[in-house]
Amino acid sequence: MTLRTKLAVALGVLAAVATLTVGILGFRATRHALYDEIDESLVEASGELRLALRRVPADVNLSSLAASLDRGERPPGDDGRRDRQGRRSRLDQVVVQIATVDGTLVWESEQDVLPPPGDRRRSAKAETPAIDGPRTDSSGSGEVRLLSQRLANGLEVTAGRSLAEPARVLSALRRRTAMVGLLVGVAAAALGWIIARQMTRRLTALTTTAEDVARTGRLDVAVPVRGSDEAGRLSAAFSGMLAALAQSRDSQTRLVQDAGHELRTPLTSLRTNIATLRRHDRLDDTTRHAILDDLDSEARELTDLVNELVELATDHRADEPVAPVDLAAIVGRVVDRARRRSSRGVVVSAPAPDAEMIDGQVGALERAISNLVDNALKFSDPPTIVEVTIVGGRVEVLDRGTGIPDAELSKIFDRFHRSVEARSRPGSGLGLAIVREIAERHGGRVHAANRPGGGAIVGFELPLPGTTAAAVAGSIPTSGAARARHDETR
Repeated sequence: MTLRTKLAVALGVLAAVATLTVGILGFRATRHALYDEIDESLVEASGELRLALRRVPADVNLSSLAASLDRGERPPGDDGRRDRQGRRSRLDQVVVQIATVDGTLVWESEQDVLPPPGDRRRSAKAETPAIDGPRTDSSGSGEVRLLSQRLANGLEVTAGRSLAEPARVLSALRRRTAMVGLLVGVAAAALGWIIARQMTRRLTALTTTAEDVARTGRLDVAVPVRGSDEAGRLSAAFSGMLAALAQSRDSQTRLVQDAGHELRTPLTSLRTNIATLRRHDRLDDTTRHAILDDLDSEARELTDLVNELVELATDHRADEPVAPVDLAAIVGRVVDRARRRSSRGVVVSAPAPDAEMIDGQVGALERAISNLVDNALKFSDPPTIVEVTIVGGRVEVLDRGTGIPDAELSKIFDRFHRSVEARSRPGSGLGLAIVREIAERHGGRVHAANRPGGGAIVGFELPLPGTTAAAVAGSIPTSGAARARHDETR
């Protein structure tokens, strides 16, 4: 069942239930009002009977009393006068039955309407005088409403009304209520179908688009984005998701193409050296050792390149939790490790520990700073010193190498980019690309410039919590799609 059908059925059912509920309540209210009206007539008629028969002596001849009533004579005390509102006696609206307390019928105004005195189900047994009712009983003609009184002279008078007419009224009301509920339900379902069709039209279009994407694999399809309600927001989110996926796929394609291009050079060199070694019997020891050294260097370079590619493609540090980070402490660890590995001079200019804390990922920032220091050591020859400065969230690494050509300053953070001067040195061209990846994931940016007096200044700047803490917290992507968007905006 489609969503449109579900909405239409739900509206129809709700409308029908609401209509039937109102109808049932109205039916019960009508039934209660009818019974109240009947009971009121019985009470008033019984009052008139009591006044009419209270003067009948206990030793009256019941046969003569019945004969006089059959002749239309009124009992003693009943003069047939109207009440103050001009209404005739209530006795004209009810069936009257007179009997003895032992159940012997004396007289009744209409036969086969009220049950015989001995067959009636009395609601209570009480001493005379007493009133029994109003109550519902059964007779040969159907249900009747009764009210009985026991008089001091030994008579029991009963006023009753047939419930056949109220039953017909209530039955007709029940049928009409059911019919109205059915019609309202059908009308509400039809109206609900129209409303649901309008509401789900954009969802249907979005579903069709999603099915097209799943079937064809194309991510450049047009997504209908209209309105600011939930459907409009869903369409906008779906459009953004497709754009992010397209960017991620394009970035992966470029990464694979660039990696294939960069891998060809060391692989070609390896194959050349291996082919040369096959003629080892013609090579002298000096040439053989030189070739082996080249193979070792190229194997290390190839290993570094593959490691950098895996690091850039997977980047498990993106899932690292964000926490307060002391940049000075991270720089201290990186510099100590660089000194041990290279036996070079690396100095740090930084505030006291814990002077500036930022929100970031410790492992990722340590990798970025390590790449900057390694890059500076690679491009500056001994015995020059590499300097690392920290000011707030700004980290810079300064060297005294050959510097960066002005035309290359905007490209050194691109993947696999290596200037002409750098191609003779080992490296994959991915170290600074990883630095930019990490900096932008933290809401920061990278920068590079030539150093006065020779050398280069390369670093990054991260926002401090006191300035753009909200931007830092919300700008660190953890998904591949988010990282692809960062790749595209570089």
